Amino acid sequence: MSERIFIAVAWPYANGSLHLGQIAGAYLPPDIFARYHRTKGNEVLMVSGSDQHGTPITIKAEQEGKKPSEIAARYHQQFLESWQKFGISFDLFTTTGTPNHAKVAQDIFLTLLERGYIYKDTVSQSFCSQCQRFLADRYIEGTCPYCNSPGARGDQCEACGKPLSPAELIDPHCRI
Repeated sequence: MSERIFIAVAWPYANGSLHLGQIAGAYLPPDIFARYHRTKGNEVLMVSGSDQHGTPITIKAEQEGKKPSEIAARYHQQFLESWQKFGISFDLFTTTGTPNHAKVAQDIFLTLLERGYIYKDTVSQSFCSQCQRFLADRYIEGTCPYCNSPGARGDQCEACGKPLSPAELIDPHCRI
């Protein structure tokens, strides 16, 4: 008897080309897993898509003087071409910019809110007096408190991979 297999794969930010580490680490393993189950005769649904929202896309758009939607569309198309070149086959590779995605995300959010999993709170937010705006974690850089690497972002240190908060950075500053 065949099984129904659902494979949900990480959604890359649509702000830059995929690199070999992403393909080998996040996309090749689920493709191999899907192929294995298909050869066994199982019904497989492998899905993913481009994350078209978030600070990384906004930063790239500001750097290039473009709209975030233009950046997201360009890299989504590149992702589709990459999957084809590498022979990775998704049953669905969509975007977070579709009306369906917005409805599903809103339904999940409202359900979580209704059941008390989401609540209002007051939190500190970094503000740049020069830019005159509040800063998302990716707009803040400093020295990593774990490996002392300069240029760590307010969400993660690329050098050691440690997740961070802006408050943890040594000598944090606005990167705009």
